[in-house]
Amino acid sequence: MVVAGAAVLLLALGLVALMLVRPSSSAPAAAGTSASAPADSSADVGFARDMSVHHQQAVEMAFIVRDRTSDEAVRRLAYDIINTQANQRGMMLGWLEMWGRAKSSPGPPMAWMGHTVTPRGDGALMPGMATRAELDALRAAKGKDAEVLFLKLMTAHHRAGAEMAQAAAGAAGTDEIRNLAAGMVLGQRSEIALMADMFKERGATA
Repeated sequence: MVVAGAAVLLLALGLVALMLVRPSSSAPAAAGTSASAPADSSADVGFARDMSVHHQQAVEMAFIVRDRTSDEAVRRLAYDIINTQANQRGMMLGWLEMWGRAKSSPGPPMAWMGHTVTPRGDGALMPGMATRAELDALRAAKGKDAEVLFLKLMTAHHRAGAEMAQAAAGAAGTDEIRNLAAGMVLGQRSEIALMADMFKERGATA
């Protein structure tokens, strides 16, 4: 009887301890959840949405040119863009998910920058983005023609992307977006300079 009583007492103490350490369903949400997320209209959310779309097209163009040329320098640049921008896009979509925010905006692009852009009917949703016709031309090109067209399109893409990232680096309220955007500015400006040299090597101008 004593042994049984001791066992019951230990079981009861264990249940009490479990109740004390197990989080209550009424406990406040942890940092980073929707309860502490930036507002839907914030620069953080707007930038994450818009730059995810911007990056998606850069990755698409990089995949296209990778298969249209055998030039190692261009293919290396394409691989860098694919890896870097796909990773950054994944981070931004992950933050939107963590914040409980929709991954696409119900309104026009770039409203978070204080001005809105009306998407054109040619597929270019934001400044710097290639049109459907330009993407088709890139798919049809080969060799040096594909290289030069890719460098032209990606330079315009990076310039607009760096401008958007610069705005986010100054306006965002979260360290995640501020730091990522500042890194994008440096990275894309560096690649713009690299592409200018690659233009010259191919006897073309930006």
